[in-house]
Amino acid sequence: MSIVLSDLPAEQQQAVATTREKVARLHAELPRNELVVWTAGNVSERVPGMDLFVIKPSGVSYDELAADVMVVCTLDGAKIVDGTPDTLNPSSDTAAHAYVYRHMPEVGGVVHTHSTYATAWASRREPIPCVLTMMADEFGGDVPIGPFALIGDDSIGRGIVETLRESRSPAVLMANHGPFTIGKDAKSAVKAAVMVEEVARTIHIARQLGEPQRIDQADIDRLYDRYQNVYGQHDDTKEN
Repeated sequence: MSIVLSDLPAEQQQAVATTREKVARLHAELPRNELVVWTAGNVSERVPGMDLFVIKPSGVSYDELAADVMVVCTLDGAKIVDGTPDTLNPSSDTAAHAYVYRHMPEVGGVVHTHSTYATAWASRREPIPCVLTMMADEFGGDVPIGPFALIGDDSIGRGIVETLRESRSPAVLMANHGPFTIGKDAKSAVKAAVMVEEVARTIHIARQLGEPQRIDQADIDRLYDRYQNVYGQHDDTKEN
């Protein structure tokens, strides 16, 4: 049985509303960074403190994506929980997102695109090799390939989880499909989607000139540790 949002406590309704606004806003980053065409791709985010997540509706133009059309789903079965008769259907990738949230509790955001270069690597079923320091920083090594899976159930989600559980990468290239990225929240997952397309493009171009040289694993580990734990702004109360 679906939950009706208006029946939730006020603070939970506010959490859902805030997440809807955030997810709607972040969808604009996909066409802005040329990661999607037409209505392809999606961003979702877990609602803090609740077994719910927000995702874009299926087949709706990016120009029409506002907070009030974002679809709220449960983690168990990804059912629509808006409770209004005109609620739009969620993305066709909803089952995959739901599976990730159920099996990776540390994940707060999931993004899927068909960005050109990353999807080209996926079509070859070839991992993106770690030949750039920015890859070591962001992905901690290669961007892995996930298994081929059909859309419609949680098969894609299973492939994402099985692949990323064994990797430091926040991105996976699902075979013959395209990139999925995860993060602590939707913004982090969007960043990973932007970065995986950038490295896919750069390394594709490099290969036109010759075979890029891999970075030694020990250096990858040092770069990853520095970027994840030292680089940028940090809470002064924490050890950096």
